[in-house]
Amino acid sequence: MKKTAVLFPGQGSQYLGMGKAFIETDPEAAALIDMAERVSGFPLRRLCFDGPLEELTRVLHLQPALTAVNLICWQQLRKLLPGFTPAWAAGHSLGEYSALHAAGVLSAEDAIALVTKRGEFMERENAAHPGGMRAVLGLSIEEIEPLLNSCAGAGLVVVANHNSQQQIIISGDAEGLEGFSEVCKAAGAKKIVPLKVAGANHSPLVAGAVPDFAACMEKICFNPPKLPLLFNVTAAPEKDPAAIRTIMARQIASRVRWHESVCQMIADGVEVFLELGPGSVLTGLMKKILPAGSAAVCVQADSPESLAKAAQIIQGG
Repeated sequence: MKKTAVLFPGQGSQYLGMGKAFIETDPEAAALIDMAERVSGFPLRRLCFDGPLEELTRVLHLQPALTAVNLICWQQLRKLLPGFTPAWAAGHSLGEYSALHAAGVLSAEDAIALVTKRGEFMERENAAHPGGMRAVLGLSIEEIEPLLNSCAGAGLVVVANHNSQQQIIISGDAEGLEGFSEVCKAAGAKKIVPLKVAGANHSPLVAGAVPDFAACMEKICFNPPKLPLLFNVTAAPEKDPAAIRTIMARQIASRVRWHESVCQMIADGVEVFLELGPGSVLTGLMKKILPAGSAAVCVQADSPESLAKAAQIIQGG
């Protein structure tokens, strides 16, 4: 089998109908969504299939819904490739909980329970401290950080996601975002794109969720990972369950170091990058991160057909 990294998407990848092809044809997939509905207390099957999209996209619902579909995709991949072990696993923001399950750190039930509480706390903080997020295109992190450090404008703004060499997501309140967007434009940013999110994720505005979420995690069993995981907060592996708990509590309000993580996997010689779950956000980023002429393959899978194709590629077909 080819050296493969499995990447799990996060918020922003959802669409109506996600997971339907598996859930309606496979009893194990149906059992997993039933478990997720029971643990979360939400009608996830209906939300995933029929929405409405505004209800599915609500942070409180989306976190368990998207995680359940990611876990179903992982379940189905393992059925297609018995004994398959990825060289790496990683998840983008919310997707990191799916990666923790894939690595054996969390059970499926505990992953759903945690993301349900995470969504609850984040929705609470978003209501109390309104804000938003914007994508800055055309400037590198090396250009943006000095601008932030020297920016004395009103409001609050931080780097939330370092997604690729020239795609940086900023997060903050309205004043901070507006002021810093103008600074970035003056510095040569090609485009500033507001994101359709409910709040200022990965910023101090949601930091109030961290202690409550950390307390929830203390009640959950974390196992040592059975395969290498790169964490958003550190862009480094970690094996100690207690340290993983701390990292995952910090993750809510910390920068997602995605670009650094992917570059480590490229340097390690990963041949196939599999985005496992709804949408193709991470595949799009991979194409921007991979060096010119790279032989590595990017593939996305969230349906029986695309999963069969991905399995064939992993097997060297």
